[in-house]
Amino acid sequence: MTTLIRYQPWALHRELFNQVNRFAAQATDADGKNDAVAANWVPAVDVEEFADRLVLRADVPGVDPASIEVTLEKGVLTLRGERGQPAAAEGAERQRIERASGRFLRQFSLPDSVDAEGITAHGNQGVLEVVIPKKAAVQARRIAVSH
Repeated sequence: MTTLIRYQPWALHRELFNQVNRFAAQATDADGKNDAVAANWVPAVDVEEFADRLVLRADVPGVDPASIEVTLEKGVLTLRGERGQPAAAEGAERQRIERASGRFLRQFSLPDSVDAEGITAHGNQGVLEVVIPKKAAVQARRIAVSH
């Protein structure tokens, strides 16, 4: 019998990235309450900036969008949730599980120019989309000096 091993060069890189993130979160957590230490995986995220908004898209397949917690506190946007462990198939002689399960956490520092009250989030087909509107730019005003 021949055993086939699939070469996946980025699997080790992804695991190292996750471990470094957990270590960094643990090292910088002064009050001992950081959830990043307990996170099991980190979803991949794309960020786009437009003139009037930021758009964040996170890959969270297998996670119910209603169960994802999106919060903004002190300028930090946090995405938090959990993906369950897949059920074991009865009668399977071998099993290989590559998809991460358990808790996840991603945090982003947002600029002061965002409108915190207008943030919306929507989940569709395993992608969480968070739209973060920007505040209207304040125009400089010339002030007359009297004498």
